[in-house]
Amino acid sequence: MVTIADVARAAGVSPSTVSYVLSGRRSISEDTRRRVQHSISELGYHPNAGARALASSRTNVLALVVPLRTDLNVPVVMQFVAATVTEARTYDHDVLLLTKNEGPDGLRRIAASAIADALIVMDVETSEPRLPVLRSLHRPVVLIGVPADPGDLTCVDLDFTAAGAASVTHLADLGHREIALIGPSPAVYKRGTSYAGRFLRGFRQTATKRKVRAGSFPCAPSYDALRACLDDVFAEHPGVTGLVVHNEAILGPLLSELNRRGKQIPQDISVLAVCPEDMAEAQSVQLTSIAIPAAELGSLAVEMAMRRLDDGGQAEVRLLSPRLTERGSTGPAPS
Repeated sequence: MVTIADVARAAGVSPSTVSYVLSGRRSISEDTRRRVQHSISELGYHPNAGARALASSRTNVLALVVPLRTDLNVPVVMQFVAATVTEARTYDHDVLLLTKNEGPDGLRRIAASAIADALIVMDVETSEPRLPVLRSLHRPVVLIGVPADPGDLTCVDLDFTAAGAASVTHLADLGHREIALIGPSPAVYKRGTSYAGRFLRGFRQTATKRKVRAGSFPCAPSYDALRACLDDVFAEHPGVTGLVVHNEAILGPLLSELNRRGKQIPQDISVLAVCPEDMAEAQSVQLTSIAIPAAELGSLAVEMAMRRLDDGGQAEVRLLSPRLTERGSTGPAPS
């Protein structure tokens, strides 16, 4: 097995210099750095992870906390996971995925075990019960989501309030005067999940501003629930000409059910989805959509966590502006 002493001998430096090059803890001349890196490459040296962790007091692991609830859309969650893992590898970090819904006690256990350098937390609630514990962990924390009072915690998310506003604005500009929001499962609203509440607020505020008659209808992720939801939509809003769908799991069934009911898209009814772009493009009718930028959010969360880990950094809340792409599922309101 190649050792750090072997690398030092080949590069003509001391073992401590090799260690400093690997850790970045001291300034090393560019010439020396190049010689050491060349020796590492030539000899195929791989630092011992355990020894490196002991020397640096780091584990080179990020914990991604995302309780896998029945009302979460797993394919979308996995887009966040994949982006986080990919970005973490660019910082020579691995990702520990924590999916059990353990609440504050689970976070204390993670911190006490010192198994991760920083935490990235998803499924954030407006009145987030984990905030006091997160603030007490003495390690970097990044939320993908924004609670009502983030305080000194770093957050990143799509600006869902602006996204809700943009969905109404798009349909109102096309002449639609009666629209409906088919939202996430009732459990998501009951739990007070941040993104759902913020989107609904932007949707309602803009509908009032644009004098558009609008209703909101939570929908569980099943075909039976969707059919019942559409029954409610058309009973309460017989003049509805536009649907905003903030529920990735029912996109395919929705299009099938509208077709079964004789509703042509967009001639009879326009459909705007809030979902990752690949999902919007993969439907039987390509959907006008506001993108859920899972890859960008996952990458930014890692970047922000590493910045807090390396230099302490200031807490910040970063909201990404919504991006709407027209694909043909929305059109002028029928006369």
